[in-house]
Amino acid sequence: MPSFDHAGLTIAYLDDGEGEPILLIHGFASNKNVNWVYPSWLSELKRAGRRVIAIDNRGHGESTKLYDPADYTLAAMAGDALALLDHLELPRTDVMGYSMGGRITATLAREHPDRVRSAILGGLGLGLIEGGGPGENVAAALEAQSLDDVVDPMGRTFRVFAEQTRSDRRALAACMRGSRRLMTREQAAQIAVPVLIAVGTTDDVAGSAHALGAIIPGAEVLDIPRRDHMRAVGDRVYKEGVVDFLARRP
Repeated sequence: MPSFDHAGLTIAYLDDGEGEPILLIHGFASNKNVNWVYPSWLSELKRAGRRVIAIDNRGHGESTKLYDPADYTLAAMAGDALALLDHLELPRTDVMGYSMGGRITATLAREHPDRVRSAILGGLGLGLIEGGGPGENVAAALEAQSLDDVVDPMGRTFRVFAEQTRSDRRALAACMRGSRRLMTREQAAQIAVPVLIAVGTTDDVAGSAHALGAIIPGAEVLDIPRRDHMRAVGDRVYKEGVVDFLARRP
């Protein structure tokens, strides 16, 4: 897979297909392949006539691993995404992020609207603004000696996922602690690009999609029926809704 150097880090990415570009930003403990390639997002979007770019966030996949939470601010990770667009000489693109990737996408949409044609927030609802969801319980689970030592249910879920993706668990713990900053309602209301919010109806991590949709001006909401946070990623309703949303962009 290709990579480029940014701020002393190696950032890995994929770039495939032809047409209007879309940047994909994966979720916590995932990577570009697990979040986007294996669930057939790459082939789906290429079939829809899109050029698909997907990044490995710092601390994930084939990108550089860091162990200081201060290196994992949302602004820093959004900066990596912008640097990738600069590297590929793309002035503006649609952006879709899932979960933590949704937080990064929302940051890009709010702070760099000139670079974001539209923003798709997958697996992220009111959790963008209000607490809940993964936190120190997940970081502690990642640092535990073994899975047998983890009793917190959400911690166990992410520990198992991190082991399945063969992730650097120490880097992930630092990322969890460094990327927890929330937006205020006022900041979310400043997002002025077209937004689609897509969340599973049984997702207990993301927070309410409809509550966030009421805050971001003009946002559309897509309910992904009977899917939780992990299983919504590759759902057909999610894919069809995103392709339709993108097709309606001016």
